[in-house]
Amino acid sequence: MVKHRHFIIHKPFGYLSQFINNQNRRRNKKLLGTLYDFPEGTMSIGRLDENSEGLLLLTTDGKTSAVVRSRKVEKEYYIQVDGEITNEAIEQLKVGVEISTRSNKYMTLPCKANRLDPAPIFETPPKIIRHERHGPTSWLSITINEGKFRQVRKMSAAVGFPTLRLVRVRIGGITLDKLPSGKVIEVDHFKLKG
Repeated sequence: MVKHRHFIIHKPFGYLSQFINNQNRRRNKKLLGTLYDFPEGTMSIGRLDENSEGLLLLTTDGKTSAVVRSRKVEKEYYIQVDGEITNEAIEQLKVGVEISTRSNKYMTLPCKANRLDPAPIFETPPKIIRHERHGPTSWLSITINEGKFRQVRKMSAAVGFPTLRLVRVRIGGITLDKLPSGKVIEVDHFKLKG
């Protein structure tokens, strides 16, 4: 019987959620494989785009990957948005908003959303997201059970508050806590229940 391996990582800003670079245009991109000696066949469960940070689960087990990506497992994100988010915008997020997918329009499922005050504290990313002189920003938590391409960013834009910074802080019962950016922890299995 094959012994699968599982990893919890705090994906840093500026990294792609992949291990090998087979596209010439991505020659100078940072890949997860440079952070740790992962075994062959390791895959990220769900992705975070290059400019997103936070909790990412990696595994060599495709069945585990399918469970985590299912609608049975919540994913929570802290996002910093452009402007002071309104209660009306938060309510719109909660009931669902229309976003574009690669092929058509999609109505997001109801989700949990609330303002974070005070703002969470994270390590400063290597690139300045935006200067304070350009106006106020606000933070909120969004918890979803689905995962369309760049969904959370599209949701905040749909209600008029584009995402400036996105950090995934929880997948099921696994939380980012104080795991430093770039740190990898190997675990026996994922505790997805709270």
